[in-house]
Amino acid sequence: MHYASDNTGPVHPKVMEALLRANEGYAPAYGAEALTREVTNQIREIFEAPDAVVHLVATGTAANSLLLASHTAPWDTIFCSRVSHIHEDECNAPEFYCGGAKLTLVPTEDGKMSPAGLRAAIEAEETRGVHGPQRGPVSLTQATEKGTVHTLEELCALTEVAREFRLRTHMDGARFANALSTLGCSPAEMTWKAGIDMLSFGGTKNGLMGVEAAILFDPARDTEFQLRRKRGAHLFSKHRYLAAQMQAYLTDNLWLDMAAAANAACQNLADGFREAPGANLMYRPEANILFARLPRSTHRRLFAAGAEYHLWNGYLESGAEDERIAARFVTDWSANPSDTERFLSLL
Repeated sequence: MHYASDNTGPVHPKVMEALLRANEGYAPAYGAEALTREVTNQIREIFEAPDAVVHLVATGTAANSLLLASHTAPWDTIFCSRVSHIHEDECNAPEFYCGGAKLTLVPTEDGKMSPAGLRAAIEAEETRGVHGPQRGPVSLTQATEKGTVHTLEELCALTEVAREFRLRTHMDGARFANALSTLGCSPAEMTWKAGIDMLSFGGTKNGLMGVEAAILFDPARDTEFQLRRKRGAHLFSKHRYLAAQMQAYLTDNLWLDMAAAANAACQNLADGFREAPGANLMYRPEANILFARLPRSTHRRLFAAGAEYHLWNGYLESGAEDERIAARFVTDWSANPSDTERFLSLL
């Protein structure tokens, strides 16, 4: 009953097999081997973007920070949601890699910012000349940190606001595959066709050991990204081990199959929560993340039985037994239906 994070799940066996194949013999370093070229072409084909620039890094923080830094001056501000990963969970890495740029937080509802909220945040900046921050890129998260998913119409409305102010748009796609599975659209439709300029294409949360693709749909910033990646210590010498993971991920739609499995497991959980006494969902679960409030006594029973998940507010140790405490539950590709059945029986 492992629902703490999709980061805690195992690597898919096909990915491990690909790593073993990559480990045979010798290959050029720093991404100069054939495997990286093949993966680059795979991603370009999947995204219908023959001119896109693709670079592999080991972490989502690196992908987000290096992409944003390539489009942000030190005196700029990046517009992002209050619950974005770049604000809450990356230890100021975007600000660090951007050389001191700041983040302007846009209010959200169910994890998603609105066009009106984004417009108000943008209009409030670049109003004080040299005394205040200048307007920088907009960063959107798909799927959001609350488990919700922007529709294509919502994405287009947000990028339209950014374009009106001549700002670039970044997508944090740590759970990109989960969102794509929900919407049933093409990768191109959810990115550059919707006005996205750069994408952190996640894999680590969806069955990979550790690799993300930083995709620039406009190749003009390629040189700067490459220099920042090297200077920032994120250019792997044995790059083929990153490429091997990504190639296995993309082959025969493994990435979509794993995301669909994770989403289905989350929906099974959600159905059980809707029927459980004393439980209520906080947001509509649209990908592989579920937030719910449960009585403290229920949390005690679940934890005692071995369930793993994170409380989002409150403490287990003290307080009224019937007090409802929020918690987050995340499913991954390997979620076992029998474990979910056991969990819901306990719930």
